[in-house]
Amino acid sequence: MHDDYHFVYIMTNTRHTVLYTGFTSDLAKRNYEHKEKLVAGFTKRYNATELVYFECIEDRDSALAREKQIKGVSRNKKEFLINSKNPDWRDLSDDIL
Repeated sequence: MHDDYHFVYIMTNTRHTVLYTGFTSDLAKRNYEHKEKLVAGFTKRYNATELVYFECIEDRDSALAREKQIKGVSRNKKEFLINSKNPDWRDLSDDIL
């Protein structure tokens, strides 16, 4: 993946009871950190280790704005977003390597 891109992503746990929205410039590294529980906070506490959605955005400010936008919508809208690109809620970790 291109080094100048930024990513907005959604992680969940195995039962899909929680959704975490984040932003990073290195999705593979950040995904690894979440999976290995190296990041203290929400994803570690709630075992959100499955990457179910991500967007690639060239502009950092646009990516941060998109993260804020997604964080501000209801769970139903986040589920709609995930379902639009990943209806089986498959862990997309292998897709980013």
